[in-house]
Amino acid sequence: MARKAPRKRVVGFDHDVFLTKVGNGKTVREYRAKQVVFSQGDPADAVFYVQAGKVKLTVLSTHGKQAVIAILGPGDFFGEGSLASQPLRMSTASAMEPSTILRVAKESMVALLRREPEFSEIFIAYLLSRNVRIEEDLVDQLFNSSEKRLARILLLLAHIGKESKPELVLPKVSQETLAAMIGTTRSRVSYFMNRFRKMGFIHYNGGLNVHSALLTVVLRD
Repeated sequence: MARKAPRKRVVGFDHDVFLTKVGNGKTVREYRAKQVVFSQGDPADAVFYVQAGKVKLTVLSTHGKQAVIAILGPGDFFGEGSLASQPLRMSTASAMEPSTILRVAKESMVALLRREPEFSEIFIAYLLSRNVRIEEDLVDQLFNSSEKRLARILLLLAHIGKESKPELVLPKVSQETLAAMIGTTRSRVSYFMNRFRKMGFIHYNGGLNVHSALLTVVLRD
């Protein structure tokens, strides 16, 4: 999960204005594929913003089991737990492809939210939207089959059903990553992907193409 056009950003959010208003305390860095932005257990002292590329968030249990909790793209924030007095990072963030990421020091972000009520409202709306997504993911894990969970993840990654224009060709996401996202094995993901292909819901043509008809897998009883 060729670089795609950025999906629609937070409603009312102006990237250039944001960069201007932040002022001091910001740095922009280029990351290569698989390069770590921050690791689980690192000090939580900044908020990050994806300008280009893809970022994967993962968590590692005390028993060494890894799970993918999110895949983020242009226009997404991450590391916002630092604003809630989170002392250490609860996850690891790493670039999935060459990415441009803005780092805003915690103090600078707090100051911006205090002096810019309009931006504060937009940022809160973004966080609430992320919270809804997390709740949906939890319900998905608790009540749906691995086949439905995989179908839902593919549709979300392709942005089908969102306000933004669908990206029918998914970013490069390995079957191992998909398995970690839905809590199953790579062999099960491979089985379902072949099944979806035979049913005409997906096809490969220089990348993975997802069709909106895959929604029928999610919606069926």
